[in-house]
Amino acid sequence: MSPSSPIRYVEPVFRPPSEADSLILPLTDGCSWNRCSFCEMYTAPQKRFRARAEAEVVDSIRRSAERYGSRIRRVFLADGDALVLSTRRLLATLEAIRTHLPAVRRVSTYCLARNLRNKSVADLRALAEAGLKLAYLGAESGDDEVLARVNKGETFDSARAALDKLGEAGIGRSVMILNGLGGEALSAQHAEHSAHLANATQPEYLSTLVLTLHGGGTRFRQAWPQWQPLAQHGLFREMERFLSALELRRTVFRADHISNALVLKGTLGADKARLLAEVVRALEYPADAPLRPVWTRGL
Repeated sequence: MSPSSPIRYVEPVFRPPSEADSLILPLTDGCSWNRCSFCEMYTAPQKRFRARAEAEVVDSIRRSAERYGSRIRRVFLADGDALVLSTRRLLATLEAIRTHLPAVRRVSTYCLARNLRNKSVADLRALAEAGLKLAYLGAESGDDEVLARVNKGETFDSARAALDKLGEAGIGRSVMILNGLGGEALSAQHAEHSAHLANATQPEYLSTLVLTLHGGGTRFRQAWPQWQPLAQHGLFREMERFLSALELRRTVFRADHISNALVLKGTLGADKARLLAEVVRALEYPADAPLRPVWTRGL
């Protein structure tokens, strides 16, 4: 930890775009699964998974309070899956946040579905009452074949079970789907089954990112050598199929990550027709047109 920082960070540090103004508080380093072939976020040697000592975490909270005080309104628990820790450890962290950072109004975290298998709804409800308000769950796909191909270690049923637990406990759910993950061969079932997962769980937030393979995607292509990427029109077609199959009531939808050429924002189902019209309009671009962001007039 440098003299100027109240928290020891192990680079690179990742957080959701919506947590840009949050205090990033590492409870762990790396990801306890770290086998997804498409993800290289935690593959650097220094990001090997380990839980941080409870005393260090509490000291980081105390030092942050001394430095920033009431300016901290949101806290994001890092790294890849803080919920792998025991409920006792998590409650101790949330208690320290309440004690030292009383101005905090929301605590959030990434969440692996597998890490909720040993947590009951009562455990999660206790965490919600202690201040954990939002969990970002990277479902990536609702299709079991796609999930197996990319070594996600999850299924439609395991993702649904985790999302249902979070919802029953009163923790908000932000679900992410990877547009293009199924490639040319599995695009249709990837879109349809991902929509079915969202329909079955009715998350508060839903977002799509476009699969981006950094550094050539060696690990991904070794695991799935037959995979062929979708061209831009194929990605738009997949999005059209995905949106068409969604039957959501009050879910905030975003496809506005830097990886998205077509930027979509709205609430589903109220804005479903408008969002689909935006996709159809994008499909009218020539298939060989240069790739560039297509900004829409969303919310």
